[in-house]
Amino acid sequence: MLYYLSQWILEQAAGGPWAESLSPLRLFRYITVRSAGAATTALLLSWWLGPHVIHWLKQLKFGQEYQDRAHAAGQFDTRVIEKKGTPTMGGILIIAALNLSALLWAQWNELVLLTLLSTAVLCGLGFYDDYAKITRQASGGASSWVKITVQTALGLFIGTYLWMLPGSSNLVTDVMLPFSKDPVFAGAGLLGLAVIVFTVVGSSNAVNLTDGLDGLAIGCTVIVSFVFLVLTYVAGNFRIAEYLQVSYVAGAGELSVFCAAMIGAGLGFLWFNCHPAQVFMGDTGSLALGGGLGVIAVLIHQPFVLVIAGGVFVLEAGSVLLQTSWFKYTRIRYGTGQRIFLMAPLHHHFEKKGWYESQVVMRFYILSILFGVVALTTLKLR
Repeated sequence: MLYYLSQWILEQAAGGPWAESLSPLRLFRYITVRSAGAATTALLLSWWLGPHVIHWLKQLKFGQEYQDRAHAAGQFDTRVIEKKGTPTMGGILIIAALNLSALLWAQWNELVLLTLLSTAVLCGLGFYDDYAKITRQASGGASSWVKITVQTALGLFIGTYLWMLPGSSNLVTDVMLPFSKDPVFAGAGLLGLAVIVFTVVGSSNAVNLTDGLDGLAIGCTVIVSFVFLVLTYVAGNFRIAEYLQVSYVAGAGELSVFCAAMIGAGLGFLWFNCHPAQVFMGDTGSLALGGGLGVIAVLIHQPFVLVIAGGVFVLEAGSVLLQTSWFKYTRIRYGTGQRIFLMAPLHHHFEKKGWYESQVVMRFYILSILFGVVALTTLKLR
């Protein structure tokens, strides 16, 4: 919005006495300037709205009543006192600050609108899930098949739209792998569509599974967003993309503004979500943020780079899949289910091994940074 307003003002002032004094408005043409503005705006909005949203959620009694998993394991009894009744659905704050800032600073092209739509849809799905848990309308919230159905439908919609959109069909039909400058599969539309669906569904649920400790999911999301801030800028700049031999996607640079807004909104939320948390994002935030990252990875033609950049999310989701699969297999094979980890997702495994919550979170941050560095090396090693 600010971009369009600034350009309109410059056009109206062209050739007039105000033209020279209004020339600084040309800065709004630069993606770097607008990205910085989006990050700052989202951060300030989060700081300003945070206390009001937390108070509002408390008034509605949208608190999460549960027994902390670490307490159930016989450790850190004080955590129950700290966390019980803490308001959830804080993802509303993140998505509101993120989307408002992106709309304010970005140019509204198809890529930005698709990403905004995706986060809004998944935020609504997460809100329904959280609300069902709080009001106990459904045991455990929305059923797994409802979540998977909505996420799959969203992935199919995005994939089909890109496939049919002139100039972007290669984002679906050509399958790219990290460290490779050429598609590993070309003209593979159905395979590409499956990859898109898997990326959206997998990323959304992986971030959701990571959201189990104060500041863990949002901190790792911010780190991954930094990585995609770089990747989107590269993909949207023809000269840089050509030099680094990565896919050039017209308009992808505007996704840098979205990533910057995600960073600002994430840091603003982390202010209230760090230990001891004043608010939880809930599925309202985790499903939307994970899905948003998945959609961005698809739109810049780098879905598999997300597997590297989001390595912590992959480890968390993988631990759940391995634990569940091994338990079912050993129960069928030996009559008694066996576990690989002390508890899944992975962060609870380390809690049971005696790590403090802050230790787990900080060490996972370090791992996330390392994964992010490896993901960025894929730009050069091709």
